[in-house]
Order: sequence, then C-alpha cells, then structure tokens
Amino acid sequence: MINQEINYLINQTMKNHIVIMAGGIGSRFWPLSTPEFPKQFIDILGCGRTLIQLTVDRFKGLCPMENFWVVTNAAYVDIVRRQLPEMPVNHILAEPAARNTAPCIAWACWRIKQDDPEANVVVTPADAVVMNPEEFRRVIGNALAFTEKSDAIVTIGIKPSRPETGYGYVEAADAVNGEIKKVAAFKEKPDFETAEKYLKAGNYLWNAGIFVWNVRTITEAIKTYKPNIASDMERMQTDADVQTIFPQCEKISIDYAVMEPAAADGKVYTHPADFGWSDLGNWASLHDKLQKDSANNGAVGKVHLYECSNCVVHAEEAGKVVLQGLDGYIVSAKGDRLLVCKRSEEQRIKEFSQQ
Repeated sequence: MINQEINYLINQTMKNHIVIMAGGIGSRFWPLSTPEFPKQFIDILGCGRTLIQLTVDRFKGLCPMENFWVVTNAAYVDIVRRQLPEMPVNHILAEPAARNTAPCIAWACWRIKQDDPEANVVVTPADAVVMNPEEFRRVIGNALAFTEKSDAIVTIGIKPSRPETGYGYVEAADAVNGEIKKVAAFKEKPDFETAEKYLKAGNYLWNAGIFVWNVRTITEAIKTYKPNIASDMERMQTDADVQTIFPQCEKISIDYAVMEPAAADGKVYTHPADFGWSDLGNWASLHDKLQKDSANNGAVGKVHLYECSNCVVHAEEAGKVVLQGLDGYIVSAKGDRLLVCKRSEEQRIKEFSQQ
C-alpha cells in the first residue's frame, strides 16, 4: 500500500509542469537592474541565489527539473541557461517580441500540451519573493489537486496585510473545496480609500499573478475567449513560425484575455494564501523583505551605516560602503552606476536612469 502511494505521488509529480515568465526588464530597480541584465537574474536579496533560481527552488518536490519551462526575451536565453543549467534547453522559449502575458502563457501551454495532453500547469512570475516556501508548496499542491480533477482555473490570492494600492485584487466568494473559493470578480488597482475598504471586508486578496490549471482547461479557455491567439498558437509549428507569427500576436495580459471573462462565467477560483509573498516590484518592496536594523535600515553588501534611518541600500559588488546621516534614502551601486535617491521620489527612478 505504501509503495502504491509513493508511485502515485511520483506519477502526479511527473504530470506537473512549471512555467516561469522571465521577460521583464525591471526598470524600477535601476541601477541594480538594467535591460541587459534585469532583476530576475540578480541576487537581489543577498542570499546567494537569483530571483529566478529562488523561483525554481520553491517548487522542488512538486515538479521534476525536466518539466520546468521559462518564457523570456530572446536576449536573456544565455543567462537562463547559465543560471538554470539543469533545465532542458528546448524548454527555454525565446520571445522574439514582448506581447504581454497572454501570448507568453499560451505559447508555453501549447508546447506543454504537445508533450503531455494531461499535464497540470503552474504559471508564475520569475521575480516574486516567497518567504515561506513550505507553505507555498502546500498551497500549490492543494491547487494542483483541485485542477487535476476539474476544469477549474485557479489564481493564488494573497491575504493582504495592508491597504495596498499597487496590486490588483481578487474578490473571493464562498468556499467550494477546502480552502479554495469561487472568484466573484477581479478588481483593478484601487485608490487608498478603496484599498482600506477591501482590507476591512476580509474577502479581498492581492492578485499574485500565479495561476494553476490543467493544460486542457487553459487551451480551451483561450480558444473560447481569445480565438485569435489560439489560432496563432496552432500555426506556430517551427522556429521560423515563431519569428513571424509571435510578434503579430495580440498584446494583452492573461487577466484581460482569460481571467476576467472566465470569472464572469463562473470558471475561476482562488486559493487564499499567506506565505510571505511580494512581487518585489520596487525598492520599497525590497526594503520590506530585507532584515532591518534598529533604525529600520535594510542593506545588502558590506554596508556600514552611521546615524542613518529608514534607508534601503544595495551595494553587493562594492568592497565597502560607508553612509552617514541619511534618513529615508535609496542607495544602490552596480558596476559604474550609482543611485542616491529619496525613497519618497522612487517613482522618478526610471526618469533618472534615462538621463
């Protein structure tokens, strides 16, 4: 009986595929992140692993390495190969042009379906942070078990800890299967007053952009809600096809293309979760995840702070950094680039980097 259970678990694991979206340029993390070497390939937390490597690490036990897929910009293929050497080279899908998440996800899922028409699939960004990987694996395992036996689309919803205006939200309805609940609606990024109402209501979750489904379910959903994208995928049979067809795909997010219309049809579910997630989209989110000193400073590298408070510093490549008297600043050194910026002016970093 025990051997049968072990064999069952192994067989289930072999059916699981992980799709990592790794095509972004991370412009808000300049100078640490650049278009030539963006944040998903950087050890941004100072832990010895890059964000894409940490993404793979947290799925260990749920999926064999040969079932990982990465969709990325063609310029980053060699970086992916260096950082994930155990992953099959033909599972690195090089986008000839950025077309947002719907074509990205569709391409990966059509490729997976060719190999395994019964595959269970998790789609995740490459640049998120999860502080509790054991709880993450438990939640993903629950979602995979649910989608394996149904035509459900599941999005992972993060229990909010504050009235956040930088994330989209998922409105959860009643539970239908253990912790899994029906999605009532998706909500755009709110203003602060609305975000406070969502937090008090208790049934609104941050949209983490992590999706779980059976490959049959998602390909049928794309055929239903975006037949033009499905048609493009059917025609992409060779590398030459990809080069000519993919850049012509409709540029649209998976949320607009599939999730919102499918939710209106009652086909989308959410698994509420609390595993220390952050999308790590800016310096403020990095400061939130770094260990802080008694003056609320978070630092990576050989950084020495004197009379400083509320700062976030990333200078891992520098031999030694000494800062004195700063309150509420971002300091980042990378190669021949240095940023010193007030945290309150973070939204202007992209502007600064283009000077």
